Amino acid sequence: MPCFLAPSLLSANFGKLAEEIRIVEEGGADILHLDVMDGHFVPNISIGPLVVEAVRRVTRLPLDVHLMIEEPDRYLADFIAAGADRLSVHVEACTHLNRTLTEIRRLGAQPGVALNPSTPLGAIEEVLDEVFQVVLMSVNPGFGGQKFIFSSLKKIARLRFMLDQRRTQGGKEPLWIQVDGGVNAETAPQVLQAGADILVAGHAIFRQPDYVQAMVQLRQR
Repeated sequence: MPCFLAPSLLSANFGKLAEEIRIVEEGGADILHLDVMDGHFVPNISIGPLVVEAVRRVTRLPLDVHLMIEEPDRYLADFIAAGADRLSVHVEACTHLNRTLTEIRRLGAQPGVALNPSTPLGAIEEVLDEVFQVVLMSVNPGFGGQKFIFSSLKKIARLRFMLDQRRTQGGKEPLWIQVDGGVNAETAPQVLQAGADILVAGHAIFRQPDYVQAMVQLRQR
């Protein structure tokens, strides 16, 4: 199985963001991950569409925008217009999840659905045909640099089994499993072994002396 690496810009140095992006892009990053926090759904505030637009101007990599916000429907168009290629919303924040995912696709982005560590996989069974990726949080969202919740490994494996079964039964399109939170050189091999496709990593890249070498280590199984 492929391993796609998505450096999380939440951990980057925003004082020289364009340079940070250039380094990880040239170093082999597949995707750039941008966490949007509103101080309500999670206890922190991060970025908005203007930062996404600025990032879009300096990279050709796909922009994977993760909305950790209440009432995400109000902002879908803004983030997609700013340059989001993939837009993931939390099942816990969406009253009408199917409608939200359909709208993301209609606006021209690839929809994703995210789950907090304590949210069961059953919450997304009915929308798997509507999404490009499932984002499994392996920390409680809101802050970078948290420790990996190891019970997430069983959840990743269960989702992998669920998606593999779906594929054999004629599912619409392949789905990707993205794991976000506490991914580092120690936990990444276990996450990949459990069945993840996309690793989101912040501190494990941007808080290391050599970003490129850190990315190489994350890909090792």
